[in-house]
Amino acid sequence: MKKEDVPQDLSSLGKITKEVCYATDKSGKYVTELSKGWDIKITALDTHWEEIETRVSIARQKVLNNEASPLLFFMEKSLMDAEILAGYAGLWKWQVKRHLKPEIFKKLSDKKLQRYAEVFNVTIDDLKNINVHEA
Repeated sequence: MKKEDVPQDLSSLGKITKEVCYATDKSGKYVTELSKGWDIKITALDTHWEEIETRVSIARQKVLNNEASPLLFFMEKSLMDAEILAGYAGLWKWQVKRHLKPEIFKKLSDKKLQRYAEVFNVTIDDLKNINVHEA
């Protein structure tokens, strides 16, 4: 691709960051050029974010229906799985999976809840009530 052909289609990420692309200059040498984005990538990212929003919504409903603990909602919202959350909370993966059960979650000590709250940057009360404070 030639330097002047590097796509500059503005996306939501293009306002925050730019991507480095390799292109050829007029003499045919490879150079780097910044791109704000391109339509195909924008569409793919938008589709994926819609899927994430759907997963968060489903997780919220499962918590409200008492089918899962609030951890599921915060995990989906934070793009985490049980293994990642376990690593951040300093717990075993099997413990996190067990804490996803509402009846087990309700019995957790404040000390364990605080570990989770710190990972998600919320209070224990917010954790229990799936309150999210957007920054």
